[in-house]
Amino acid sequence: MRAQRPSLAAAGNPVLALLFLWVLSWGHVTAEIDIANMTALQKHVSFFDRNKDGIITPSETIEGVVAIGCDFAFARDLAASVHAGLGPKTSPGKIHPVLFPHSNAQKDAPLPHLSIYINNIYRGMHRSDTGALDAKGRFVPAKFEEIFSKHAKNRPDALTSLEVKEMILANRDPNDPQSWAAAIKEWGLIYGLASDNNGYFHKDSVRGIYDGSVFVKLEKERESSQSTVCRSSV
Repeated sequence: MRAQRPSLAAAGNPVLALLFLWVLSWGHVTAEIDIANMTALQKHVSFFDRNKDGIITPSETIEGVVAIGCDFAFARDLAASVHAGLGPKTSPGKIHPVLFPHSNAQKDAPLPHLSIYINNIYRGMHRSDTGALDAKGRFVPAKFEEIFSKHAKNRPDALTSLEVKEMILANRDPNDPQSWAAAIKEWGLIYGLASDNNGYFHKDSVRGIYDGSVFVKLEKERESSQSTVCRSSV
C-alpha cells in the first residue's frame, strides 16, 4: 500500500496567509545567474523559477508546487512558509540581525524582499540533513551514497517510508533542534510525491531531488494523469 500523503495543516496559519497576500503585491527585478555553472541546490530550486529570471516569486512557487501534484491551497500555504523563511535569507540585501541571528549573510540592514534569489540559495541551507550538499550547495556523491548504504535495508536501490524516517532521525543535529522540522517536511513531501505504488522511494528519484530533475519528472506525470497527490487539510 502506498504511504500516506503529506499534509501541511500546520502551514495553514492565518498570519502566513496574510503575509502571502502581502508578498504577492510586490514587484521584483531580474537577477543574472550562471546557468552553465549552477550548483545542485540552485538546480533544485530553479524548477520553481518558472520564467527563468533568477528570482522565485511566491506565485511561481505556487505554480510549481501545483505542477508536481499538489492542490492550490496546499501550494499557497507552502509558498507562504517557504518564502517567509528563504526570501530574507537569499535577498541581495543584508540580513535582518534579529530575525536571522545565525545567518552567515551580512547583517544590520532593513528586512529585504521576500522573493527567493537563486544565486544566494545556499544561505537558506539548514542542518539536520544528509550532507549530500556542501555548504555552497554543491553535490557530494559520497554522502549521497551513504544514504543508501546506511539506511536502505529492504532494497539497496530504494528507501521505504520507515527507512526515510530513520534517516531523518539519524541526521538530526542535537545542537540545532530548530532544523529538525525542515527535514521532516521536505523529505515527507517529496517521499509522498515521488515514491512508487509499493511505497519505495527509488535511488534515481532521490538523486533527482538534488538537481531538481525529479520535479520535472513529476510535472510530466501529473500532466498526463491530471491527479492531485497532496492537499491542504485546512
